[in-house]
Amino acid sequence: MTVQITPTLLDDAARRGLLSTEQAQALWAFLAEHERERGHDTPSFKAAHILYYLGGLIAIGAMTLFMTLGWETFGGGGLLVVSIVYGVAALLLTEYLLERQHLTLPAGITAVLAVVMVPLAVYGAQNALGFWADGSHAGAYRDYHRYIDWRWLVMEFATLAAAAIALWRYRLPFLVMPVAVTLWYMSMDLTPLLLGADDTSFFSDLGRFVSLWFGLAMTLLAFWVDLRSRHTKDFAFWLYIFGVLTFWGALSSMDSGSEFGKLIYCAINVLMIAIGAALSRRIFAVVGGLGLAGYLGHLSYSVFKDSLLFPLALTAIGLAVVAVGIYWQRHEAAIGRRLRSSLPAPMRELVEQRRG
Repeated sequence: MTVQITPTLLDDAARRGLLSTEQAQALWAFLAEHERERGHDTPSFKAAHILYYLGGLIAIGAMTLFMTLGWETFGGGGLLVVSIVYGVAALLLTEYLLERQHLTLPAGITAVLAVVMVPLAVYGAQNALGFWADGSHAGAYRDYHRYIDWRWLVMEFATLAAAAIALWRYRLPFLVMPVAVTLWYMSMDLTPLLLGADDTSFFSDLGRFVSLWFGLAMTLLAFWVDLRSRHTKDFAFWLYIFGVLTFWGALSSMDSGSEFGKLIYCAINVLMIAIGAALSRRIFAVVGGLGLAGYLGHLSYSVFKDSLLFPLALTAIGLAVVAVGIYWQRHEAAIGRRLRSSLPAPMRELVEQRRG
C-alpha cells in the first residue's frame, strides 16, 4: 500500500506525539526539496519534458537518421569540421544547462547530441583518408543507419568511447540511449565479419537470431545496471527500452512453425508482463500485452474461427484474471512480503524502491 505524505498528515502525526512540530516541518521541507530534485531528473509526461524530448529527438535525428545527401558535398574534411563544431557547441550548451540552469533532462539531450556527432566525425575522417574509395555506400553516412557493414565498426567503437567519457563526466541517464543503439548496430555489423554471412539484415533469419539474443543480453545488462544504480539515477531505463524491444521484435517476427511454438510465444509474453509488474518497468508489460493480444487474435481468427464457445471461454478467463486482481489488491501487502522475502537483499531493495 502506498501512502501519499502531505503537510496535513505530518501535522496529525505531530498532534499525536509521534514527532514534534519542528520535526514535521523539517521533514516536509526535506521531502519537498527531494521531490523538486527528482522532478528535474525523472522523465514524465509533463509538458516541459515532452517538449524537451521532442525537440531533442528532432535535433538528434537531423544529424543521424535524417541526414540528407546534400551534406556529402562538403567532402570528408568538411563533414569532420562541421561535426566537431556541432559537438563542441552541444557540449558547451550541456555545461551551461547543468552549471547555470541546473536542468538535467535538457542537458542529457544536448550531451547525447554531442555523442551522436562522433560517428559523423569519424566517417568524415575516413572519407577524407579514402576509406570509402571503392564507391560502396554512395552517400554512406545515411547508410550507417540502414545497412550492415563491418566497416562501420570504427565509428561504433568511437561512439561507445565518447559515450563512456560523457557518462563519466556528466552522469546523465539519457546518455545510455546512444550506447544501447550503438551496441545493437555493432551486434549486427560484427555478424558478417565473424560468421562470414552475406545477408544479416534484421529481416533475415540470421538477423532475427542475432537481434533476439542481443536483446536478451541487453535486457539482462539493464537488470544488472538497475541493481547497481538502485539508490541513484535510473541508468537502466534506456537499456530496458532497447533490449526489450529488440528481443520482442525479433521474437515476434520469427515463424514459430507450430501451434505449440505459438503457445510458447504466448507464455513468454505473459512472463514479460509478470516481470514488468515485479520490476515496475512498463515496457515489459506493454510489449507483453501486445504479444498476448496478437496470440489471442491468432486463436480467434485461425484456430477457433468457427467456434461458438471461444468468446465465452475468453470472457470467463478475462473475468477470472480480474478476480485474481481483486484478491491481489486486498492482500497485496501480505503477498508482497512473502514473495520479496525469498529474494536476495539487493533484488528485494530494487523491487521495493521501484514500487515505492
